[in-house]
Amino acid sequence: MKKLVILLLLAVAAVIGWGILRKNTPPSVAFARVKRETLVSTLPTNGKVEPLQWQAVRAQASGLVSRVDVVEGGPVANGGVMAAMTDPAIQSDIDTAQAKVAEAEANVASLEAGMRPAELTEIDNGLARANLELKEAEREQGQLQRLAEKQAATTMDVTAATDKVDQLKVQIAGLEKRRRTVTPQTDIAPARARLQDARVALKLAQERAALSEIRAPLAGVVYGLAVRAGTYLNRGDLVGNVGLLDRLRVRVYIDEPELGRVALGQPVTITWQALPGKEWAGTVEKKPSAIEPLGSRQVGQVLCNIANPEHLLIPGANVDATIRTAVVDNALTIPKETLRHDAAGDYVFLLNGETLEQRQVKTGNSSVTRIQIVTGLAENDAVAMPSDEALKAGMKVTAAMESHS
Repeated sequence: MKKLVILLLLAVAAVIGWGILRKNTPPSVAFARVKRETLVSTLPTNGKVEPLQWQAVRAQASGLVSRVDVVEGGPVANGGVMAAMTDPAIQSDIDTAQAKVAEAEANVASLEAGMRPAELTEIDNGLARANLELKEAEREQGQLQRLAEKQAATTMDVTAATDKVDQLKVQIAGLEKRRRTVTPQTDIAPARARLQDARVALKLAQERAALSEIRAPLAGVVYGLAVRAGTYLNRGDLVGNVGLLDRLRVRVYIDEPELGRVALGQPVTITWQALPGKEWAGTVEKKPSAIEPLGSRQVGQVLCNIANPEHLLIPGANVDATIRTAVVDNALTIPKETLRHDAAGDYVFLLNGETLEQRQVKTGNSSVTRIQIVTGLAENDAVAMPSDEALKAGMKVTAAMESHS
C-alpha cells in the first residue's frame, strides 16, 4: 500500500512538472519568408453582361400575338419576322374600307355605262378582269416574297411575279385612260373623287394591318424574348431584344477604394459559373463617371469590351471579372494574411531572434494571395502568420517556417 501511494505521488509530481515546463515553453508560431517575385496585381470583382450593339423591339400596334417565329438565343435576319399579331378591329376596318371601294367603283361604273354602253361595257369588263388578275398576282407576289425570305423560293420567281404585277398595272392604267376619253369628266368627277377617297382609306387600313408583323430592326441574336403565342400586347410593349454577340460589354462593379487602380486598356478576364473552365478576354473600355450604391457596397461601373466569337456568353449573365491592374518585376512580397492593421497603419510581426517585433510597413500592389511591401522589410525576413495565440511585440515564440513561402 505504501508503494502505491509513492507511485501516485510521483505521477502527480510528473504532471505538475510537465505543466510548469509547458507553460514556460514559448508558443509555436508559423512564419513566412519575405521573398522577391514577379507580382501580377489583379482586382477580382463581379459584373453583368450586355451586347455592344443591340436594339429593343416593341409592338407598333395593339393586338393578340398569334405566333412567335423566333426563339431565345436564336438568330434573326434584318427585317425578319419575329412575331405576328391579330386584331379583330383592324380586319373590320379593312372589310369596311373594301365595301366602300366596291360601292364607289359601282357608282362610277354606272355613270360611265350611261354614256356609251357598248364601249364602256367592254372597257369595264377588261378592267374587272385586269383588277382580279392584279389582286391574284399581288397575292402570289406576296407569298413568293415570304417564301424567298425563308429560302423556299428563288429570286427569279419573285422577279417574275413582280413583272406580272407591273404589267397588269400598266394594262389597268391604259384601260382607265381609254375610259376617260369616252366619258365626260365633268359628270363623273365627284364619283371618281369618292372612289379615290375610299381607296386611300383601304390602303391605310392595310398598312395598319402590316404593323401586326413585328420585324427585327437588325440582324443578330434574339435575347430577352418577352412574348409567346396568346400574349396580348399594347402599343409600345417589349417583344424582345436583338443584339450582335461577337463582342460584348461587361459592366464590372469596382468598390470605390479600388477605383484608383483601374486604367483604360487594362486586360480583363471573365468567367461564368454556368460554364466552368471557360474564360473570355477583353480590356477596360471606360471608367465610371459616378459612384452608386450596390447593396451594401459603394461602386463605380467600369465598362469592359469582351470578345465572344462562339456566342457562348449571353446578355444578362452575372459573371466574375478579374482586371490585371499591374505587373511588378522583382517585387518584395508577403502573404496577405500576415498583414495587420491598427490606428497607425499597416504592420507585421517580424521574427527578431526568438521574439516578435512589431514593424510598420508600406504596401504597394497586390495579387489574390500576396501583397507588395515597398518599405519596412527585407528579403528573407520572417513574418508571423495568423495564430491562435494573441501575438504582441516582445513576445518569445518558437518559429515554424512555412516551406512554400
